[in-house]
Amino acid sequence: MRFEHLLDAFMADPWAIQREKLGVLADILVARAEGEKLFSTEFAAAVSDARAKEIAETDGKVAVIPVYGVLANKMDAFSAMSGGTSYAGIKRQLYGALSNEDVKAVVLDIDSPGGSVPGTEELATEIRKLRGGDKPIIAQVNSLAASAAYWIASSADEIVVTPSGRAGSIGVYTAHDDVSAALEKRGIKRTYISAGPHKVEGNETEPLGKDALAHIQDGVNHSYGRFLAAVAEGRGTTVGKVEDGYGGGRVFYASALMDRGMVDRIATLDETLERFGADTQPSYVRRVKAANQARAEAARVLAAKMSAGEQITEREFEHGIRGLMGLSNSEAERAARLYLKKDQGEPDVDADTLAALDRVLATARTFPLAK
Repeated sequence: MRFEHLLDAFMADPWAIQREKLGVLADILVARAEGEKLFSTEFAAAVSDARAKEIAETDGKVAVIPVYGVLANKMDAFSAMSGGTSYAGIKRQLYGALSNEDVKAVVLDIDSPGGSVPGTEELATEIRKLRGGDKPIIAQVNSLAASAAYWIASSADEIVVTPSGRAGSIGVYTAHDDVSAALEKRGIKRTYISAGPHKVEGNETEPLGKDALAHIQDGVNHSYGRFLAAVAEGRGTTVGKVEDGYGGGRVFYASALMDRGMVDRIATLDETLERFGADTQPSYVRRVKAANQARAEAARVLAAKMSAGEQITEREFEHGIRGLMGLSNSEAERAARLYLKKDQGEPDVDADTLAALDRVLATARTFPLAK
């Protein structure tokens, strides 16, 4: 088995990351060590340039800090391969944003499966020291904040998850590969010569002993305890509630995260930016959305009043029926005259239209639109 030392060193650190992602990273590491070019330098540069451009186009009132990919304390060499982010880089950008007089809020744009434990606690602690000021620090789950990424997010003033987003995976693990059988098959027998009773314990050429396993487990338990304590402090709850109610390593979607108290609200990144004064949409898009929202609200009011048997004005009927049936202004005016029996002429005029209105309004009475 080639590169067993490389893999052993990589897997030995405690990781706060989704389990399946660590296996993928290990495969990539070996492939790169064998000389495979999975991603070209040009592609990596293009990705970096695209991300920088996205941030540069964000409204100056809100600073957006990307927290993407695998997280680690110092990611300079690894980030080119995995598209990860360093804790040191996040802290530098956070300091810069908070020091900028034009910035009114900071958004951590998080899309990460987690990363290595070293450095996570320090960054989370620093974020907690900086929150609560005039410039809120918002963790936007867009669309994954797992393990170490949630550890970081829990330290912000507020956690917002996009409607299709996921978060959680609160846990820590490491791994040990026993490659002794593979070495024996290749005719290799390695012997470690050491001083110190535990210097080479847990090495990859022999089964993991009970004492070594217990020692490694103690380390994992320590990191897990720090993880739980940090989340509890960040979310203003108890360690017991985090351990029992935050999933024990599972990942949840937005609505379940709200139910468990793991996030504060559900909203998209654009909605979060707009809440703090950023201009994220062209004027035409805003007008269309505002018009659609107004029609939906008018339809809701009409349905609610009809269900309650309340009196409806001609104007309320016109606006409401446009929302329910998608009619034009002139069509809505004629529908109002027909249904409210105002200047409609002969009683049997437009009987088909009136029957269609009756069917739509009957449905509206039964299923009033939600707010």
